[in-house]
Parts: sequence; structure tokens; C-alpha cells
Amino acid sequence: MSPLAIGLVVCAAIAHASWNLYAKRASTGGPVFVWLACAASTVLYFPVVAGVALAVKPDWSLKLLLGVGVSGLLHLSYILFLQRGYAKGDLSVVYPLARGTGPLLSVIVAVVFLGERPSVIALLGTGVVVCGILVIGLGSSSGERMGAMTGVLYGVGSGVMIAAYTVWDSYAVSELAIIPLVMQWGTGFVRTVALAPYALPRVGELKKVWREHRKPVFVVGILEPLAYLLVLFAFKYAPVTVVAPSRELSIVVGALFGWLLLGESQAVRRIAGALIVLGGIVALAAT
Repeated sequence: MSPLAIGLVVCAAIAHASWNLYAKRASTGGPVFVWLACAASTVLYFPVVAGVALAVKPDWSLKLLLGVGVSGLLHLSYILFLQRGYAKGDLSVVYPLARGTGPLLSVIVAVVFLGERPSVIALLGTGVVVCGILVIGLGSSSGERMGAMTGVLYGVGSGVMIAAYTVWDSYAVSELAIIPLVMQWGTGFVRTVALAPYALPRVGELKKVWREHRKPVFVVGILEPLAYLLVLFAFKYAPVTVVAPSRELSIVVGALFGWLLLGESQAVRRIAGALIVLGGIVALAAT
């Protein structure tokens, strides 16, 4: 993997773990919080996207609209699963399961349907990353494991959506030649419009979530698109089978956030898992 792709993935990982930390802190906001964050993102990034569109003049064809529309619905399903999971389970359970299931399925789909042929080292690196994620996310005692089951369903559901949008977006950026910034902003716009019929009638809840979680709304609104925008650019310099697992470096950052900022337990186990993840990242970076 090229140094530029590595740099993009590392920055994306830090941004991704950061917005998930704030999403967890606003987990009581539910779909209304999701809508506010998507709407904030759509508004904040519009001037940048408009400037790029005027300069580059994208091909506003049916394939662009299809690519953005499908991506938007997949991303919406993902973030709703994730936010519900944060309301029901711990960050250290939902996040690793979501991030661990996603790259595993992404590699499988990329090999079966996109014809990518990763090297043996890349496949081993993928397996090491997934193993490290499981070490971080699964409790070491029976009590922890029972508690972890609360968020397992939502974590795995989020991972399935991650795999789906990762493969689709890679296809849209590389094969349909959709500009990454336009792609990212368009998916946010689709999410905002699709969720509006649910959120807008709930005026009282909107005011309450805005009052209690205004900072997370803006943090998620800014960092969530930025994190994935960096990944979309990385797709131009490395294949899905390398980028998808490598971005799971965010698990390391997320584990540290959970320990240092949220006071979550089992720090030694989670740091050990983080080191395993780093080993997998090194293997992937060497391919």
C-alpha cells in the first residue's frame, strides 16, 4: 500500500473513532440525533461541494444519481443500526463487532464479486485484524459476555451495512468515476431527506436533542463525512481488500477512548487486542 494511502487511512481512523465517541455520548438521541447530524453535515459541507462542482463540473448522469442514492440508503441503515446499538450496548462491544464484521465481509465480497485477488500476506493480515478486534470487543468473563450480547445484534448489523456500502462505494468511485467529495455529500443529503419525515414532526424531541447534544451533532456532522471521504480517496490508491481492513486502525483509537475517556474496564486486554490489530495493519501495509 502506498504511503499516501496509508496516511489517508490513518487520518480516517482517528476521525472515525472520534465521531463514534461522540455518537456514543449522544446515544439517547436516537434517529432524531442522526437526522440532526446528517442535516448539519449537509449544510456545513455544501459550500465546499458547490465550489468543487463548479470547478470540476461532474457528469450529472443517471449513474451518478443511482450511485449516490444507493449509497445514501446503505449509509442510513448503517448509522441507525449503530446509534441503536450505542443506546443498548457498550462502545467497546458494538464498535469492535461492527468494525470487525465489515472488513471481513468486504474482503469476501471483493474477491467473489469484484474479482480482486489479495495476496496471502493481505489475507493473513485481514485475519489478524479481525482476531485483534475480537480480543478487544469480547469480555473475558461470563458476566461480561452476557452483557456484551445486548449490543451484538446491532454491532453485527452495522458490520453488514459497512461491508455493503464499502463495496458499493468503491465501485461507484472507481468504476462509475463519481467524485469522492460529491459522493460523500450526496449520501448525506439522501440520508437527511430520507429521515426527515420521521424527525421533523417530532418538534419537542428535536428541541430536546439539540439542547442536550448540540456539540455531538456538530462533531459527528463534521468528522463522520471527513473520515469516510478520506477512505474514498484511499480507494483510488489501493484496492478494497487492503483499504477496508486497514481502516480498522480506528479500533485501536476507540479502545483507548473507551478506557481513558469513558472509564471502561479490561484495559490490558483491549491494549493487547490493539497491538494485534497493529500487527495486521503492518502486514496489510507491506502488500
